[in-house]
Amino acid sequence: MGKPQDINKDFFHRMPSSLKKFLENNPNVKERWSDLTKLARNEWICYVTIPKKEETRKEHLRRLQEDLKKGKKRPCCWPGCPHRRPNAAKWFK
Repeated sequence: MGKPQDINKDFFHRMPSSLKKFLENNPNVKERWSDLTKLARNEWICYVTIPKKEETRKEHLRRLQEDLKKGKKRPCCWPGCPHRRPNAAKWFK
């Protein structure tokens, strides 16, 4: 089994400015965000940025806020980052 530093970091997403601003404006969410692993943060970044419609992205931000406040670590009921998990890509055609 590989060490954590052996993980391929090519699939990690950059934090979009909209999410950064959202976290800055919501200190309680930002605090919970900082407790997440890098992989969990990456899943949330992908979850928030993958929708094509702006209104859907806003809905995903709202859900991120609710879920983190409930103590959830990853987006529920979604197949995962298709950039990291090739088998999840089929859900994002």
